[in-house]
Amino acid sequence: MSFKVTDKDIQNYSRDGAVVLRGLFSAEEIECLVKGIEANISAPSWRSKVASSSDDPGWFMEDFCTWQDNPAYRRIIEKSSLASVAAQLIQSQEVRLFHDHMLVKEPGTEQRTPWHQDQPYYNIDGKQNVSFWIPVDPVPREWTLEFVAGSHLGGWLMPRTFLDQQAKWFPEGSMEEVPDIEADRNKYEILGWALEPGDAVAFHMLSLHAAAGVQGDQRRRAFAVRLIGDDVIHTPRSWETSPEFPGLIDELPAGVPMNHPLFPLLTD
Repeated sequence: MSFKVTDKDIQNYSRDGAVVLRGLFSAEEIECLVKGIEANISAPSWRSKVASSSDDPGWFMEDFCTWQDNPAYRRIIEKSSLASVAAQLIQSQEVRLFHDHMLVKEPGTEQRTPWHQDQPYYNIDGKQNVSFWIPVDPVPREWTLEFVAGSHLGGWLMPRTFLDQQAKWFPEGSMEEVPDIEADRNKYEILGWALEPGDAVAFHMLSLHAAAGVQGDQRRRAFAVRLIGDDVIHTPRSWETSPEFPGLIDELPAGVPMNHPLFPLLTD
């Protein structure tokens, strides 16, 4: 399956750090992904976590790096248009998988995904990167993933734990804090789109993004694929990254491309 990436898509991604791609996946691919997500929920990995509090009337579950054990995920990662689209958006000759990420908010989940950047949690550096957020349920505008346009062009902001806002990765005061965007949303250019199954949002790992909870009886199941390009290198951290890759430093030196079986090359 091929997907036409327009010049406008590439320009929007470069300028805003996020772009919506309508109809990136076929109905058959979404059906495959639904099966993969349900299998993942039934048999979570050791990396899985509940990202909502115990008193939340809903339930927010995440899992990471299960593509090797989930044929449906592997099919989407290796056989869909993802790698080709990524190469065009980030202007890279090579595209590798960094990791997969499943996110499910069950009906009634109040837990917000707070405003944050992804890259400070990771063990990589480099500007040529893209994450695809792929819902398999309809997502209305008020529950969708939102972005601050152009925020990927700035520096790193303090990463904190989502539930209790702890600074586990950098000492308090050592980095600029994420601004209180919700206090004055009109101050920012906030992007977000209502999405149907088959649509996806592509965004840079430094883009500030967030999402609300879900209401009523609807689920919000999504699959994210993080892809990396030519300039991305292994950058081991002195803290526990999310996700973590135990023992990777013994097999992949610091400062080199991510040429390792955990991060397969997806482009020819």
